[in-house]
Amino acid sequence: MAPSLLETQSQTPRSFTSPAQGPVDRKIFPDGIKTSGQHPPLIDDIRPYSEFPTEISGETVWKAEDYINNPERWVHVFNEVEISELSAVADRFIADGTPLTGISQSNFHLPNLSKLLSSIRTETLNGKGFILFKGFPVEKWGNHKSAVAYMGLGTYLGYFVSQNGRGHVLGHVKDVGDDPTQIDRVRIYRTTARQFFHADDSDIVGLLCIARAQEGGESDIVSSHHVWNNLQKERPDVAETLAKPIWHIDRKGEESEGEEPYIKTSVFFLERGPNPRVYSKWDPYYVKSLGRFMDKGIIPQLSPEQVEAAKVLEETCHKLRLHMILEVGDIQFLSNEHVLHARTAYKDFAPPAPRRHLMRLWLATPENEGGWKLPFHDSTEKKRGGIQVNDQPPVAPLDAE
Repeated sequence: MAPSLLETQSQTPRSFTSPAQGPVDRKIFPDGIKTSGQHPPLIDDIRPYSEFPTEISGETVWKAEDYINNPERWVHVFNEVEISELSAVADRFIADGTPLTGISQSNFHLPNLSKLLSSIRTETLNGKGFILFKGFPVEKWGNHKSAVAYMGLGTYLGYFVSQNGRGHVLGHVKDVGDDPTQIDRVRIYRTTARQFFHADDSDIVGLLCIARAQEGGESDIVSSHHVWNNLQKERPDVAETLAKPIWHIDRKGEESEGEEPYIKTSVFFLERGPNPRVYSKWDPYYVKSLGRFMDKGIIPQLSPEQVEAAKVLEETCHKLRLHMILEVGDIQFLSNEHVLHARTAYKDFAPPAPRRHLMRLWLATPENEGGWKLPFHDSTEKKRGGIQVNDQPPVAPLDAE
């Protein structure tokens, strides 16, 4: 049985919504686009459980056994021509002196790889929802050139958004010594602790492996549509609880002036418009950390139904998971719309060996560019989602800080 994180949870007094963005200062945001940030869903666009499908079909519904022994269906090994193109474009970008925070398709032109990336973008958004690249020469290129080439690749899948209150658009999944038990203020990606099944605050997440752990730190992914079908067959009561807008997600202090320190939301939503798809947004660590508000009576404790739903959701994801190990030079891109992902706890090699290190991208795909029609006010904004605190400028550090 998969371990469970949740023991308590809650509900919120009111929700905050922000207006659409206006013009931004390019001296602060070099590409002219500001990350929108975390927002509660629009209440009028939340559909009742009675409108959800009892069974989802199509490419987004996949089973681990479909892929375990068929790497050709989900792995792309970079060839010499592709690496040569990436290398040359990255070198030109570095020579031009443009900051990493200003990288875009317009200044990172990939005439050949762009065709492949366009197909992968479609497959990630509307198909199985994941791809694993192999053979990215991180050890040869080093962190700077690797980061440039990686972010350049990412611009063909979406617009990079800030991943934390410090404006990191290039994130680093690495143990920096933070205490994982202090979950009301510590982000788990900065520790060696297990990460339970979750989706990040973006449409697509990318992970580039720079260094592996001595043991653990392995990746699990699951089709949330397969999970939904399983819940509908075995625990429809849990599916209904997860579809209700009764859940609260902690901002962990990463909110702008005037915003609530938590968000009232659902775990499963329906898209807006006709033929809506089921969208999932979940991270149990951001629920457990709300204890400081529950203990003060600001928000109520989780109901027994919510505790049970969170437990069953984690166990179902664990049961249906596809397990993979990221090697140095591997890049994993995942949909946050219909794929949930997790990580096992890990142990690093003793110094002076490098610590486990993944470079992370959060990428946004607005609905008017083929993205999902999400029930949030920023659904059409280029950099929808992410974490934006006031006018914190974007930064792209080359290592964890």
